Amino acid sequence: DRSWQPRPLPARSHTPFPIPTDISIQGPPIRRTMAARPLLLLALLLATTALAVAATGRGGAEAVGMPGGWFPIPDVEDARIQELGGWAVARHAGLVAGDRGLRFGRVTRGEQQVVSGMNYRLLVDVADGSGRAAPYIVVVYEQSWTNTRRLTSFSPAACG
Repeated sequence: DRSWQPRPLPARSHTPFPIPTDISIQGPPIRRTMAARPLLLLALLLATTALAVAATGRGGAEAVGMPGGWFPIPDVEDARIQELGGWAVARHAGLVAGDRGLRFGRVTRGEQQVVSGMNYRLLVDVADGSGRAAPYIVVVYEQSWTNTRRLTSFSPAACG
């Protein structure tokens, strides 16, 4: 019983393709390339930071879209913002028995704050049962992906 054994390959005196023997590496020494790498990374970091600040317009938390900072609502006449103000007045009137006669006028100013959702702080003209108008500050929290809307604050605006 003979086990299989590989046959030795015949020795070759030449290779099937030529191997170049005159290879030389062109370029700067490796030491200079390695020394330049931290400077390149620093330049890239500075450029990225400058672009990020320029894209937001400002570097602080007040920048549009930055979590935590309040920033102005560009168009309070927008139907959605007016609807939020009307909803806040109706919600408050439904919760507080003495304020059932309140009627929504319009949103005159507003700010928004990015949180886990959005806070809206609105200055709203509200008329009472006798028709006297007064400004109120309302804060509405909204999270669109969970269909959450909450009235978190409803108070008369300080006059003066």
